[in-house]
Amino acid sequence: MKWLQFFTPVSSISWEEAHKLVDKTPGREVVFLDVRQPKEYAHGHLPGAKLIPLGDLDSRIEELGQDKPIVIY
Repeated sequence: MKWLQFFTPVSSISWEEAHKLVDKTPGREVVFLDVRQPKEYAHGHLPGAKLIPLGDLDSRIEELGQDKPIVIY
């Protein structure tokens, strides 16, 4: 049950803080993970965001890796 790691306490950040995170991690990619459904994603998403619907996260968690910061929305 690898997905349980996502239920550990985390802090929320604003879009401004997410932008700062991208700016202060030069040379490292920040992963923006969209956990909505494909239809919602198709209606609009952040450029470059990775879609993994929340219900699929457990089976696809290996796609994320652990070497990059992840912003989940």
